[in-house]
Amino acid sequence: MTKFTVNDRPVQYRMDPHTPLLWALRDGSNLTGTKYGCGTGHCGACTVDIDGVAVRSCQINIAQTEGRFVTTIEALSPDRSHPVQQAWAARAVPQCGYCQSGMIMAASVLLRKNNNPSDTDIDQAVTNICRCGTYPRIREAIKLAGRIMRGEERIAATPPPGITPDDAAKTVPALRATHPGAD
Repeated sequence: MTKFTVNDRPVQYRMDPHTPLLWALRDGSNLTGTKYGCGTGHCGACTVDIDGVAVRSCQINIAQTEGRFVTTIEALSPDRSHPVQQAWAARAVPQCGYCQSGMIMAASVLLRKNNNPSDTDIDQAVTNICRCGTYPRIREAIKLAGRIMRGEERIAATPPPGITPDDAAKTVPALRATHPGAD
Protein backbone atom coordinates (compact mmCIF):
# COMPACT_ATOMS: atom_id res chain seq x y z
CA MET A 1 0.00 0.00 0.00
CA THR A 2 1.40 3.37 -1.04
CA LYS A 3 0.97 6.40 1.25
CA PHE A 4 1.50 10.06 0.46
CA THR A 5 -0.34 13.37 0.67
CA VAL A 6 -2.59 14.67 -2.10
CA ASN A 7 -4.00 18.18 -1.80
CA ASP A 8 -3.17 18.30 1.91
CA ARG A 9 -4.93 15.01 2.63
CA PRO A 10 -3.17 11.75 3.42
CA VAL A 11 -4.00 9.01 0.93
CA GLN A 12 -3.09 5.40 0.55
CA TYR A 13 -3.65 3.56 -2.67
CA ARG A 14 -4.20 -0.17 -2.83
CA MET A 15 -2.89 -0.31 -6.36
CA ASP A 16 0.12 -1.85 -7.99
CA PRO A 17 3.10 0.30 -6.84
CA HIS A 18 4.04 0.76 -10.52
CA THR A 19 0.72 2.48 -11.29
CA PRO A 20 1.41 5.90 -12.79
CA LEU A 21 0.47 8.72 -10.43
CA LEU A 22 -1.80 10.13 -13.15
CA TRP A 23 -4.10 7.11 -12.99
CA ALA A 24 -4.07 6.95 -9.19
CA LEU A 25 -5.17 10.59 -9.07
CA ARG A 26 -7.82 10.25 -11.79
CA ASP A 27 -9.16 6.77 -11.05
CA GLY A 28 -8.34 6.34 -7.36
CA SER A 29 -9.13 9.85 -6.13
CA ASN A 30 -11.44 11.17 -8.87
CA LEU A 31 -9.16 14.19 -9.38
CA THR A 32 -9.87 14.52 -13.07
CA GLY A 33 -8.38 18.00 -13.48
CA THR A 34 -5.07 16.26 -14.12
CA LYS A 35 -5.40 15.31 -17.77
CA TYR A 36 -4.08 12.41 -19.82
CA GLY A 37 -2.48 13.85 -22.92
CA CYS A 38 0.23 11.71 -24.45
CA GLY A 39 1.31 9.24 -21.77
CA THR A 40 4.97 9.81 -22.67
CA GLY A 41 5.71 12.94 -20.62
CA HIS A 42 5.98 15.20 -23.65
CA CYS A 43 2.78 17.26 -23.59
CA GLY A 44 2.52 18.23 -19.92
CA ALA A 45 -1.28 17.98 -19.64
CA CYS A 46 -0.76 15.78 -16.57
CA THR A 47 1.58 18.18 -14.73
CA VAL A 48 1.19 18.30 -10.94
CA ASP A 49 3.24 19.88 -8.16
CA ILE A 50 5.23 17.34 -6.14
CA ASP A 51 7.12 18.90 -3.25
CA GLY A 52 7.36 22.20 -5.15
CA VAL A 53 8.49 20.71 -8.47
CA ALA A 54 6.38 20.52 -11.64
CA VAL A 55 6.21 16.81 -12.50
CA ARG A 56 4.53 14.95 -15.37
CA SER A 57 2.32 12.56 -13.42
CA CYS A 58 2.26 10.00 -16.26
CA GLN A 59 6.01 9.52 -15.78
CA ILE A 60 6.15 8.83 -12.04
CA ASN A 61 4.60 5.86 -10.32
CA ILE A 62 2.92 5.87 -6.94
CA ALA A 63 5.81 3.99 -5.30
CA GLN A 64 8.10 6.90 -6.26
CA THR A 65 5.63 9.29 -4.64
CA GLU A 66 5.70 7.55 -1.25
CA GLY A 67 5.88 10.10 1.59
CA ARG A 68 5.70 13.11 -0.74
CA PHE A 69 3.25 16.01 -1.10
CA VAL A 70 1.25 16.22 -4.33
CA THR A 71 -0.85 19.21 -5.33
CA THR A 72 -3.26 19.03 -8.25
CA ILE A 73 -5.16 21.79 -10.04
CA GLU A 74 -8.16 21.10 -7.78
CA ALA A 75 -6.23 22.35 -4.73
CA LEU A 76 -4.35 25.25 -6.30
CA SER A 77 -7.30 27.45 -5.29
CA PRO A 78 -10.78 25.98 -5.42
CA ASP A 79 -12.30 29.46 -5.81
CA ARG A 80 -9.90 30.35 -8.67
CA SER A 81 -8.29 33.13 -6.66
CA HIS A 82 -4.71 32.02 -7.36
CA PRO A 83 -2.90 34.73 -9.37
CA VAL A 84 -2.16 32.31 -12.22
CA GLN A 85 -5.82 31.32 -12.51
CA GLN A 86 -6.88 34.98 -12.39
CA ALA A 87 -4.34 35.94 -15.05
CA TRP A 88 -5.34 32.98 -17.24
CA ALA A 89 -8.94 34.23 -17.28
CA ALA A 90 -7.96 37.89 -17.67
CA ARG A 91 -5.79 37.13 -20.72
CA ALA A 92 -8.34 34.67 -22.17
CA VAL A 93 -5.69 31.96 -22.44
CA PRO A 94 -7.84 28.85 -22.85
CA GLN A 95 -8.99 27.88 -26.27
CA CYS A 96 -9.79 24.15 -26.22
CA GLY A 97 -8.59 24.14 -22.60
CA TYR A 98 -7.23 20.61 -22.48
CA CYS A 99 -3.65 21.58 -21.64
CA GLN A 100 -4.60 24.35 -19.25
CA SER A 101 -4.48 22.56 -15.89
CA GLY A 102 -0.96 21.29 -16.63
CA MET A 103 0.13 24.71 -17.89
CA ILE A 104 -1.29 26.41 -14.81
CA MET A 105 0.45 23.96 -12.49
CA ALA A 106 3.81 24.43 -14.26
CA ALA A 107 3.39 28.23 -14.19
CA SER A 108 2.45 28.25 -10.50
CA VAL A 109 5.59 26.26 -9.62
CA LEU A 110 7.73 28.66 -11.67
CA LEU A 111 6.18 31.76 -10.08
CA ARG A 112 6.54 30.40 -6.56
CA LYS A 113 10.29 30.25 -7.18
CA ASN A 114 10.60 33.33 -9.41
CA ASN A 115 7.73 35.82 -9.54
CA ASN A 116 9.49 37.98 -12.13
CA PRO A 117 10.49 35.48 -14.82
CA SER A 118 12.12 36.42 -18.11
CA ASP A 119 10.94 34.93 -21.39
CA THR A 120 13.83 32.47 -21.14
CA ASP A 121 12.79 31.47 -17.60
CA ILE A 122 9.25 30.82 -18.83
CA ASP A 123 10.46 28.83 -21.83
CA GLN A 124 12.65 26.65 -19.61
CA ALA A 125 10.07 26.07 -16.86
CA VAL A 126 6.87 25.70 -18.87
CA THR A 127 7.62 23.16 -21.58
CA ASN A 128 4.03 21.98 -21.89
CA ILE A 129 2.46 21.71 -25.33
CA CYS A 130 -0.59 23.74 -26.26
CA ARG A 131 -2.27 22.19 -29.29
CA CYS A 132 -4.10 25.46 -29.96
CA GLY A 133 -0.90 27.52 -29.93
CA THR A 134 -1.91 30.10 -27.32
CA TYR A 135 1.72 30.60 -26.30
CA PRO A 136 1.71 34.42 -26.57
CA ARG A 137 -1.30 34.60 -24.23
CA ILE A 138 0.28 32.03 -21.90
CA ARG A 139 3.43 34.15 -21.63
CA GLU A 140 1.35 37.30 -21.02
CA ALA A 141 -0.68 35.53 -18.34
CA ILE A 142 2.43 34.25 -16.54
CA LYS A 143 3.91 37.74 -16.49
CA LEU A 144 0.60 39.22 -15.30
CA ALA A 145 0.39 36.62 -12.52
CA GLY A 146 3.93 37.58 -11.47
CA ARG A 147 2.92 41.25 -11.28
CA ILE A 148 -0.11 40.28 -9.19
CA MET A 149 2.10 38.24 -6.86
CA ARG A 150 4.52 41.18 -6.53
CA GLY A 151 1.60 43.51 -5.72
CA GLU A 152 2.16 45.63 -8.84
CA GLU A 153 -1.19 44.87 -10.43
CA ARG A 154 -4.65 43.71 -9.43
CA ILE A 155 -7.47 42.10 -11.30
CA ALA A 156 -10.88 43.54 -10.50
CA ALA A 157 -12.61 40.29 -9.59
CA THR A 158 -11.94 36.61 -9.30
CA PRO A 159 -13.69 34.68 -12.06
CA PRO A 160 -16.82 32.97 -10.76
CA PRO A 161 -16.43 29.28 -10.01
CA GLY A 162 -17.80 26.89 -12.59
CA ILE A 163 -20.22 24.09 -12.01
CA THR A 164 -19.37 21.93 -9.02
CA PRO A 165 -19.17 18.14 -9.26
CA ASP A 166 -22.28 17.93 -7.03
CA ASP A 167 -24.21 20.25 -9.34
CA ALA A 168 -23.05 18.28 -12.36
CA ALA A 169 -24.27 15.05 -10.76
CA LYS A 170 -27.71 16.62 -10.26
CA THR A 171 -27.79 17.84 -13.86
CA VAL A 172 -27.10 14.48 -15.53
CA PRO A 173 -30.35 12.78 -14.35
CA ALA A 174 -32.31 15.87 -15.43
CA LEU A 175 -30.72 15.71 -18.89
CA ARG A 176 -31.51 12.03 -19.18
CA ALA A 177 -35.15 12.70 -18.31
CA THR A 178 -35.50 15.42 -20.94
CA HIS A 179 -33.22 13.87 -23.58
CA PRO A 180 -33.53 10.08 -23.54
CA GLY A 181 -30.52 8.35 -25.06
CA ALA A 182 -28.24 11.38 -24.52
CA ASP A 183 -25.68 9.34 -22.61
